[in-house]
Amino acid sequence: MDTLEAMRVFVAVVERNGFSAAAQALDMSTAGVTRQVAALEKRLSTRLLHRTTRRVSPTSTGAAYYAQCVRLLAEFDALEASIGAQALGIRNLLCTSGSHQTLAPFRAAKNVYDLDPVQLLQTYRDLADDGALVGGQGIAGAGPFCLGGTAAPYADPMEFQIMRLAKKVSAGAQFLITQPVFSVERFGTWWEEISRRNLCEKVAIVVGIEPLHSAKQAELLAAKRPQPWIPADIVKRLSSAGDAAAQRAAGVAIAVETIQRLAAFKGLRGFQIVAHDDPSAALEVIEKAALGTN
Repeated sequence: MDTLEAMRVFVAVVERNGFSAAAQALDMSTAGVTRQVAALEKRLSTRLLHRTTRRVSPTSTGAAYYAQCVRLLAEFDALEASIGAQALGIRNLLCTSGSHQTLAPFRAAKNVYDLDPVQLLQTYRDLADDGALVGGQGIAGAGPFCLGGTAAPYADPMEFQIMRLAKKVSAGAQFLITQPVFSVERFGTWWEEISRRNLCEKVAIVVGIEPLHSAKQAELLAAKRPQPWIPADIVKRLSSAGDAAAQRAAGVAIAVETIQRLAAFKGLRGFQIVAHDDPSAALEVIEKAALGTN
C-alpha cells in the first residue's frame, strides 16, 4: 500500500462526504477508493469512518487523523515543490494563499487551507536552514531559498494586516510584494505604519504596479473587491481619455506617475510591474519610468 496515496484518498473522502464523490474528484473507481481506505484502516488497526447508506463521516479517531494527514500532505507537497524548484535552479519562492475563489473564474471551488502563508514560509525556511520539515528530520539537498510573501496595503483592519506582515518576516520572509497600488495616499498611510514598526528595515518591500488598459477594467476592479482600491479620479481619467488606444496610453501614464510618486518613499526597494493581458504595457512602463537604468 502506498501510504501517502491512501492518505490523499482518505482526505478526499472526508472532504467530499463520500466514496463516490471522492472517486470522481480523484479520477478513480469507487471500489478503488474503498479499498484504499480499508487498507489504511487495517494498517492502523482502527476505524476511521462511519459508513451509512446516506453519508460517510469520520470517527473521532478519523477526525484527528484527517487533521494530521492534511498537515503532513501539505508539508510533503511543499518539500516536493522546493526540490523541484532547486532542480530547475529556482531560488526565489513567493509564498501566498492567493485570492478567494469567489474572486476567480471558479467560484464554486473549495478553499483548502493546508498551510497558511506564514506556515508555508516557516516550512521553506526550515528546509533552507537544515533540510527539515516542520517538526521533521533533515533532508539533504534542500535550499537555500530566498523567501517572499505578499502584502495588502488596502486591506482592513490595517493593524491586523501589519501584524500578519510582522509574522511573515519572523517566519523567514526576505521580501514582500504588495498588491497593485493605485492610491498613493492610502499607501502612504500604510507605509507610515510599516516604517514606525521598522519592518521596512527588516524585509525588502516591493510595490506592485498594474497599468490599467481601460476604464471598464478599472470599474470592474473597483466594484469587484475593496482591494486593490482604485480612486474615482483614476476611473474618470481613463473614461475621458477617448478610444481604447487612448485609454491604454492613459493607463500606462498613470502607472508611470504612480512609480514616480512612490519612488520618494524612503526604504522602498523596488517595483513589480504586472500587466496580465498586455505584457507590452509592462515594458512601456519600465522604459518610461526609467526603471533598471541606474
